[in-house]
Amino acid sequence: MLAVEVARQQLYDLQNKYGFGHASVLKQSMILDELINQYQYTYYRHGKKPTV
Repeated sequence: MLAVEVARQQLYDLQNKYGFGHASVLKQSMILDELINQYQYTYYRHGKKPTV
């Protein structure tokens, strides 16, 4: 879960620096989405609900 929080903070920082449409912001958004998807998959696979 720590990786998700770090990626989320990086996204916020990049957005504040460059704005929403910048390529680095979009790339970080995709990275965050993938981490969230992995987290949810892991918990649903084990019959638990995620706490995100």
